[in-house]
Amino acid sequence: MAIHENLLGGPPPTRLPDDPEPRELLAAGTPPAEVAAKHPASSLAWAQLADDAYTAGRMVESYAYARTGYHRGLDALRRNGWKGHGPIPFEHEPNRGFLRALHALARAAQAIGEQEEYERCTTFLKESSPTAAATLS
Repeated sequence: MAIHENLLGGPPPTRLPDDPEPRELLAAGTPPAEVAAKHPASSLAWAQLADDAYTAGRMVESYAYARTGYHRGLDALRRNGWKGHGPIPFEHEPNRGFLRALHALARAAQAIGEQEEYERCTTFLKESSPTAAATLS
């Protein structure tokens, strides 16, 4: 038996490939809009834009940025074998952009009164990564 074999029969964890440039640009202080323009597939850049808009009180903008990051992340997950469910570990740094965008989408949905979307995204985050749900909330 392999050390990381899933004994419950569920899907294996999905680990996105590393794309360090957007993360490094953001860490170096490059404005998130520039990073998103240069790397539009980066959920991390969109999540940062969503966080910044939320902090500034621009809830609809935060929702739109978060939704973009969420959908770009879903695309990446599917390209990497994810079948619509299963673990997306927060501990794997390349997954954090998607998980942050999902959290930001839930938060912004709640802020604009989109309760059903808030609940769906909150449940999805908890089921995908309990660590992300605890860390980001």
